[in-house]
Parts: sequence; C-alpha cells; structure tokens
Amino acid sequence: MAYFKDLEIFKESVSLVKMIYDMTNDFPSAEKYGLISQIRRAAISVPSNIAEGSSRRTVNDKKRFLDISISSLSEIHAQLLISYELKYINIEKLSEFENKINNLRPRLIAFQNSLNNRPNTPNT
Repeated sequence: MAYFKDLEIFKESVSLVKMIYDMTNDFPSAEKYGLISQIRRAAISVPSNIAEGSSRRTVNDKKRFLDISISSLSEIHAQLLISYELKYINIEKLSEFENKINNLRPRLIAFQNSLNNRPNTPNT
C-alpha cells in the first residue's frame, strides 16, 4: 500500500472530514455530545483507518482497515439522514454529502479489491 498521505482516497476522506466539521458547527449546542460527536468520530474514522491500514503488514489486515473505513461511510450516511430528519441540514446539503460518499465508497472498494492480487505475507 502506498504511503497513505499520497493516496487520493485519503485526501478525499480528509476533505469529507472538513465538510462534516463545517456543517456540524451550525448544529444546536445541545447536540455537542450527541449527533455532533458521533458524526465527527465516524468522519475521522475514514482517513484514520486508511492510514492505519497502510501500516499493516499483511494484505488481510490492510483490507480489514479499509472495511472499517467503508463501514464508517455508511455510519456517516445514516447520521446525515438523521440530521436531515431533525432539520439540522436541508436536502441540498444532504445531496452534496451523499454525492461525496457515493463517489468515495466505490473508490475505497476498488482500492481494497486491488489488494487481492498481492500475496498475504508481511510487508506486501
């Protein structure tokens, strides 16, 4: 796996984190320990697990951390839908995030699938 900071999926996931932080700055302060905390942690999980996976020694470990990143995208999506239902974001903002997620998810999966061609031995 390439050094994580050079990966486009890492850069894109950091962009998503910044968007999440900007959006949640406008949430009610009562959500500080609720939805704000949850969605920010899920967002941070995406690039964090890409980075952590890049340092793992076996392909299976690398793929497992990419799985966590992909799962975190689903968690973010669910939390965005909740944010919309609570009227914290409008439909345009929801669509903007869904487009970002729907662009990043297949790229993460494709990267994960590209690891299938590597042997599952340390340092590959």
